[in-house]
Amino acid sequence: MARTLWVTWAAALWAALCCRALALEGGMLYPQETPSRERKDLNGLWDFRADFSEDRNQGFLERWYQRPLRESGPVLDMPVPSSFNDLGQDRKLHSFIGWVWYERQVLVPQSWAQDPGTRVMLRISSAHYYTIVWVNGVHVTEHEGGHLPFEVDISKLVQSNPGEPNRITIAINNTLTLHTLPPGMIEHMTDRSRYPKDYFVQKTYFDFFNYAGLHRSVFLYTTPVSYIDDITVTTSVDQGTGLVNYEVVVKSNENFELELLLWDKEGRVVAKGTGARGQLAVPSAQLWWPYLMHEQPAYLYSLEVTLVVQTGAGIVSDVYTLPVGIRTVEVVRSQFLINGKPFYFHGVNKHEDADIRGKGFDWALVMKDFNLLRWLGANSFRTSHYPYAEEVMQLCDRYGIVVIDECPGVGIVFPGSFKNISLKHHLEVMEELVRRDKNHPAVVMWSVANEPASQLAPAAYYLKTVIGHTKALDPTRPVTFVSNSKPEVDHGAPYVDVICINSYYSWYHDFGHLEVIQLQVNTQFENWYKLYQKPIIQSEYGAEAIPGLHQDPPLMFSEEYQKFVLQQYHLALDQKRKDYVIGELIWNFADFMTDQSPQRVVGNKKGIFTRQRQPKGSAFLLRERYWKIANETMYPHLAVTPQYLENQFFYSLV
Repeated sequence: MARTLWVTWAAALWAALCCRALALEGGMLYPQETPSRERKDLNGLWDFRADFSEDRNQGFLERWYQRPLRESGPVLDMPVPSSFNDLGQDRKLHSFIGWVWYERQVLVPQSWAQDPGTRVMLRISSAHYYTIVWVNGVHVTEHEGGHLPFEVDISKLVQSNPGEPNRITIAINNTLTLHTLPPGMIEHMTDRSRYPKDYFVQKTYFDFFNYAGLHRSVFLYTTPVSYIDDITVTTSVDQGTGLVNYEVVVKSNENFELELLLWDKEGRVVAKGTGARGQLAVPSAQLWWPYLMHEQPAYLYSLEVTLVVQTGAGIVSDVYTLPVGIRTVEVVRSQFLINGKPFYFHGVNKHEDADIRGKGFDWALVMKDFNLLRWLGANSFRTSHYPYAEEVMQLCDRYGIVVIDECPGVGIVFPGSFKNISLKHHLEVMEELVRRDKNHPAVVMWSVANEPASQLAPAAYYLKTVIGHTKALDPTRPVTFVSNSKPEVDHGAPYVDVICINSYYSWYHDFGHLEVIQLQVNTQFENWYKLYQKPIIQSEYGAEAIPGLHQDPPLMFSEEYQKFVLQQYHLALDQKRKDYVIGELIWNFADFMTDQSPQRVVGNKKGIFTRQRQPKGSAFLLRERYWKIANETMYPHLAVTPQYLENQFFYSLV
């Protein structure tokens, strides 16, 4: 019976997904405070309860959402944002699969609750994985996907009880199936001599821990009932004049006017516009340049959009300000161009992962990571293997860190994950990702998947469709996916703009044989380029190192082995980066947690920093290389030092 209920509930969820329209409605502007908008953060301690019943269905049978969660049974104080897995001492919670419940009482400001001209929105920045939301026991929305925001209008509910607390209840299910992104599989263990009744495990096909919970901020925010719903900005440059093309979507039942002002950093208006669509011209524009590519990187203008609506009750206005970086991105033959100049990706892959908080957003951790990136001389990273927090994207814009923005399409390895239900969800996720991140100048490329089984026949149509759909959503940026296949059998490679390759020579095969790395890397590059004639990024490479483990001659898992692997890759990369190799991204920036297995010693140790952000020997090796590359490729006319460039960068922020 328990298994039947579980399967029935899962089937109901996927049936709901299939019935949803693919096209998304509404914009996804980041909540901000303006003269017309207010924001209330709901971060802090929430009541929390995991449904440990055999079928994970007790909460729905007993309708926990209809009364305070504490009345349903014992609850924990759970910090938001954070993953729930590592915060308790119950080992069952660490690897829990199924429904968990969050609840918080919220008192909205009196002005929100009593003003019918105020629209009150509830925004959840990330909930892993399937989410159902109630306010005061009333179902308000559902969302599928663990890494992108969703929101719902709750104005009527909070305005029907002015002055009274409002109870927000959120149920989250972290179960992964063949049709989720990332995919997974529930395996029911039926051998009663080895497993108890109704025993199941979540199988995943990616190498990071399936953390779950409310990973990012929860907000309440307001707009007027007539409001700016979305803004889309694209930029170009014509003989030194920056061109800012804009399109504004307004939700209003009345006649309205739009005014746009573009401000520079000194507070001067450099361009004006009116109407929902148009172009702003900025003579002698300051361009947005990546970190270490210009003496003044990451220049941002501010686009102030003002909506004025004439209603029977008078004039209503809404104001939203969007940071704008004027820059161009283009793939030309074997080069990746930013503002018409060749750009070489020397950066990292990362994970949203840290002790205790799991994937929970943490400002201190984020700033430590950015300071380490700049110390390292890294100019870029890939959001492996899912979209990162919006605040991270904003910092990349501000600091000039270039981003390859990847969706959660990791672990797509079974034929069942290439079927139409999976494809439909994948297309929807790409729409959500592009809708959220389309205005970030730091985002220069979309990645639609990591290491899918692109050699399988069903992958051809699937990947072609997802790549084509993404290009249609955003024609201004290149599209890629990350391959670990052989080039001659890769069904997706013909459709991408840049070839991204993951390889781990002398790690996952030829164990300990460091002498073969250069030959194998060179052969890899030559085979890919000969077949597709497209620029190539070494999107992953590396080896694990246990901090403090030393062996000479180098042996696997020692810091010396990790350094030697990197050095051999670098020698091969240096032979090709003058031709068609346009980047190298180390795997990984920092050690991170994975599922338990005999192959992992409390997580993946391929980081050049520990999970606590302390450097291994390879971090210093990579720092020397990245600053050298910056000197050669970005500043060939200057004999610069890391300190000089760092000073120039910091001065540009003042």
